[in-house]
Amino acid sequence: MKGVMIFVKKGKLSPRYIGPYTISKRISNVACELELPQELAAVYPIFHIFMLKKCMGDSLLILPIEDIGIKDSLAYEEILVQILDRQVRKSRTKEVASVKVLWRNQFFEEATWEAEEDMKKRYPHLFEFGEIPN
Repeated sequence: MKGVMIFVKKGKLSPRYIGPYTISKRISNVACELELPQELAAVYPIFHIFMLKKCMGDSLLILPIEDIGIKDSLAYEEILVQILDRQVRKSRTKEVASVKVLWRNQFFEEATWEAEEDMKKRYPHLFEFGEIPN
């Protein structure tokens, strides 16, 4: 389970994009320098153009940095919002129970399947009264 994500690493729970930020200078044909806020002062401001996404003005796609809660180590902790579904997958020798989890700052389509045992350890209050849908 991945409860703490770092922006450098790829992961299914890491935000797709943050911003929008303006391009302050074009370094080369494939690199741009961005004007980053003070909270991201530790991040190197030059990015390859394939890492950038054109801002189309859709406010649903913009994720403010204050809502993510970035720490000084450029990591953030995901917070569980709701358990949507439960399933049991069978292998040859054992059965593994999984729950579909909706995380804060993620869209409904980005809900992830996590091991039920890990979720019980981190969020025992959700499993006390059988609040999981079957």
